[in-house]
Amino acid sequence: MADFIKNAVLAGLGLISLTSEKAEEFAKELIKRGELTENEKAKFVKDVLDQSEKTKTEIEQKIEKTVETILSRINIPSRKEFEELKNKVEELSRQVNKTA
Repeated sequence: MADFIKNAVLAGLGLISLTSEKAEEFAKELIKRGELTENEKAKFVKDVLDQSEKTKTEIEQKIEKTVETILSRINIPSRKEFEELKNKVEELSRQVNKTA
């Protein structure tokens, strides 16, 4: 099966997250139209699901990076920075309580 068909499936249907049931349904439709053989079905479904997962992961990473960049630009602390500040405040509170 040509890669362009798998890419067309993902691009044409706008799929980011694809269930195996939907991939199976689409493969059956391609078989009916004569664009896929029964022997190619399992590989096609696996390839489409793999590509879908890869695309989903790439998009998640891009979104995460974009959000981090935006938060940094507007000076909002990251979760790590927030946790570090929280730990410092807790430590200072313990020290104040010991001396009081």
